[in-house]
Amino acid sequence: MKVLITGRGGQLAWELEQTAPTGIDWIAFDAQQLDITNTARVYEVLIKESPDVVINAAAYTAVDNAESDSTIAYAVNEKGSENLALACKEINAKLIHVSTDFVFDGKQTTPYSVDAAPSPINVYGASKLMGDMKIDDILGGDATIIRTAWVYSAHGNNFVKTMLRLMAEKPELGVIYDQVGTPTWAKGLAKLIWTLTSKADSSEPSAHSLMLHWTDAGVASWYDFATAIQELAIEKGMLDKAIPVRPIPASAYPLPAKRPSFSVIDKSTTEDYSGVNTIHWRKQLSSMMDELTANS
Repeated sequence: MKVLITGRGGQLAWELEQTAPTGIDWIAFDAQQLDITNTARVYEVLIKESPDVVINAAAYTAVDNAESDSTIAYAVNEKGSENLALACKEINAKLIHVSTDFVFDGKQTTPYSVDAAPSPINVYGASKLMGDMKIDDILGGDATIIRTAWVYSAHGNNFVKTMLRLMAEKPELGVIYDQVGTPTWAKGLAKLIWTLTSKADSSEPSAHSLMLHWTDAGVASWYDFATAIQELAIEKGMLDKAIPVRPIPASAYPLPAKRPSFSVIDKSTTEDYSGVNTIHWRKQLSSMMDELTANS
């Protein structure tokens, strides 16, 4: 099987490279090598490489910048997804596409199922939803769409690394307590995607794309996440002292883009389909921080 990965250099693509199973012939392209907004280039690369499966880990993910940069956000997240879907259809390849919990408005108080009605409240979520819809319309059952959330990795920039830096520099921190979701270690997501890749050729024909949800297990606010980061960092010798971390409401830290107040997603369908079980987010965080320590 040959697999083509977009978004090289990003957290997920990096983890996909680290966890690629033996026997898989894979190739990864960054945004300079494969600009997914460039229709001709997408066709050129996919026809030349002729992969069996394309994993789309490329996205415009700057949530706040998207509010003022909506043209580029839609170009990457909607048009880019459409280009990949059309090229996959042309070469008869399967597409595994990564989406987001931000397609939901956060008004529920129970985890969002895979068939819950999307209702994005920011440009990022809306642009990702449009990409999902284009993929479903073009490829139907030849595509798998995975919604995920709060992704972090030992590679790249993310909340965990930001908290570790600020906790070493600042006398205290305020972190939002009234936005609730679930962190996701990109390595676990990458391993799930490789499992799905191996199932891609055996999937039953369907009019619609397979919609799946994946994060780690459990529930957390950003405040919960931050306090866990500090506790584990002190335990592992990554920080030499604890600082006060205060819970603050989102209203005290206004940002350009609205965020869902509740974006926990239900992973049961994915666990049943893939045979992969979620692991609690705190255990995954500990593993990632061990990796970060080893790498440094």
